[in-house]
Amino acid sequence: MAIARIALPVAVYGEFDYWVPSGLSLVEGSLVRVRLAHRARVGVVVGLADVSEIETSRLQPVTEVVAGFAPLPADLLAVARFVAGYYHEPLGQVLAQMLPPLDREAGPRRHATPLAGPLTLTAEGLAELPQRLARSPRLAALFASWRAAEDSVIAEHELRALPSHVRAALRGWLAAGWIEPAPDVPPAPAPHEPNPEQAQAAAAIVAAQGRFAPFLLQGVTGSGKTAVYLAAAAAAVAGGAQVLLLVPEINLTPQFERRVKDALPGRSVVTLHSGLAAGLRRRHWQAAAMGAADVVLGTRLAAFAPLPRLGLVVVDEEHDPSYKQQDLVRYHGRDVAVWRARLRGVPVVLGTATPALETLLHAQQRRYDWLVLSRRAVPEARSPQVVLADDRTAPANEGLADALVAAIGQRLTRGEQSLVFVNRRGFAPSLLCSSCGWQAGCPQCSARLVVHRDAGELRCHHCGHRARLPRSCPDCGNVDLFPLGHGTQRLEAALAARFPTARIARVDRDSTRREGAFAAIREQVHAGEIDVMVGTQMLAKGHDFPRLTLVGVLGADNALASADFRATERFGALLFQVAGRAGRAGLPGEVIVQTRYPDHPLFAALARNDYDGFAAALMEERRAAGLPPFARLALLGAEAPERAAVERFLAAAQQRGLAIVREQELDVEVFPPVPSALARRAGQERGQVLARSASRGALQRFLARWREDLDALPARGVRFALDVDPAGFS
Repeated sequence: MAIARIALPVAVYGEFDYWVPSGLSLVEGSLVRVRLAHRARVGVVVGLADVSEIETSRLQPVTEVVAGFAPLPADLLAVARFVAGYYHEPLGQVLAQMLPPLDREAGPRRHATPLAGPLTLTAEGLAELPQRLARSPRLAALFASWRAAEDSVIAEHELRALPSHVRAALRGWLAAGWIEPAPDVPPAPAPHEPNPEQAQAAAAIVAAQGRFAPFLLQGVTGSGKTAVYLAAAAAAVAGGAQVLLLVPEINLTPQFERRVKDALPGRSVVTLHSGLAAGLRRRHWQAAAMGAADVVLGTRLAAFAPLPRLGLVVVDEEHDPSYKQQDLVRYHGRDVAVWRARLRGVPVVLGTATPALETLLHAQQRRYDWLVLSRRAVPEARSPQVVLADDRTAPANEGLADALVAAIGQRLTRGEQSLVFVNRRGFAPSLLCSSCGWQAGCPQCSARLVVHRDAGELRCHHCGHRARLPRSCPDCGNVDLFPLGHGTQRLEAALAARFPTARIARVDRDSTRREGAFAAIREQVHAGEIDVMVGTQMLAKGHDFPRLTLVGVLGADNALASADFRATERFGALLFQVAGRAGRAGLPGEVIVQTRYPDHPLFAALARNDYDGFAAALMEERRAAGLPPFARLALLGAEAPERAAVERFLAAAQQRGLAIVREQELDVEVFPPVPSALARRAGQERGQVLARSASRGALQRFLARWREDLDALPARGVRFALDVDPAGFS
């Protein structure tokens, strides 16, 4: 009897044995369906054997091979084993990250599939639909007119005019992959002739084709890093290779897709991210796996795309914390991309204006080739002037300093655009009673409820709890309740009151929830139909608005008081990035930062446009404290309904960890348990234990043993997980 060892997407360390029915041909990497606990599952064959340690009578058969999907290639299986081993995650769950939605019951319901224009017909739709429309004259006529339209695109206003039953049918087309969203972004600006730095950087990357060569491409904001990526990608594709291009967020993919298509006319470009409909994501995954796609563009999950002709990997904004997945398989997309490039022997480019300290240290130690773009790509563009508005001497009115209000007025007079940045959505971060000091707190989390005045609600941004805005204080009955602090909604209202004729757009997760909303706002900005943007970090990176000359930064002090050792680094990078939105074309730019700490070294570095100096100071602090990149960390997090259960489990886990360190004489520290930064979330009490070592190897040896022993500890009602190389203390 042939036995298949199958990794399944369950939280179990180990594989499952199934017998292979005669006539079913399996190899390592085959995608198969099996039954587990009376439920159909899709798994991956990771081994074949003649015998099993399980009694033959207890084995179940492999149900079928998943039709239409070739086995995963050997290099992806190797990446999966590396990720499972390094991050100490079940192999089956790692492999599940690599696959598009395959479970028959897992695809999105048709009525739940978002439908927004513009939409375009796919090659599969052009082939499949004519035979399916004989009984539907209305849809057949729509298909015919759609096919006759330029680029086979239907616009948003045309989509809205269709009857509801036709729109319902189109949702089915979208889920099946017969239609797909068409990029709805402004045309890319006319390309500039590469300056010597850009040309030299692109030449170095192209010269490394055919071997593993990691590059840090560090360029000031607006220096044209994307042009370097595209030049290297063009050379790789011309040589018959595929290119993998990673971006940190879904909303950056449309404009990147347009730029890639403009730079590589006639080449196949597909996107891969979690926002795609199931059918479309499967089709793009297949195009990558079959080698039909020349460029795969996506978020961190695209790092696992099957690419038989992979020749170049690019990670844009490599410093961005969005590359670190925070649940299920806690991998880092940037690091997986580097490892994948190493396995395939191809160059990998890590691009950013603000390198992560880990990446910067690799470059300083010459493990990475360091390419620098020191000036903006547009010859007449200059770095913006930075002004610090001291909130201590000039208190803000509705969150806006007089200097910022005056600067916005000047831009309105000149027909230029402004961006007011505050990394808090909602109307205000909290609701306060002026009499007794009561503040609205979440009943499920150790966090305050955020005021969303437009909806008349208090909302928790951690667990999603909602409550109506109270008319009076629940503690003392006082009706004088006022919002504390400023979010995007409150600033939008304040600006509208101050500048009633200005065209103001708010850009945050609430205002861009509808599919296509962010692309529509971006197009309006490029068309000059918006004067002032109020937004969160969604606007901080990757956007090029030529008439944006002013950036105002509010709430700049919040991150400086965080207990998370990475907070200053993350905020510093974000501040440099958002400041870089101003003055990217020929118009001079200005950045106004409101702060109570104008003497802080971060703001001094920003005023000098000196990220390297800021990073060097942080590096010395980390070296002295024994923190990354000079140490390796792993965080054991646990949660349970009762605090006592969490404390018992973590205390036992720490003691077991200390015993392992003693037994194996490892250079590893295991710190006592502490509550998480958010000690209660969604009704669960949370805590953590930190393990630290100066040696990656020592920490990995410790974690391998510790993880096995954790499964044997009494943990009734406790859920726990290891996070290797955590993005911060949660």
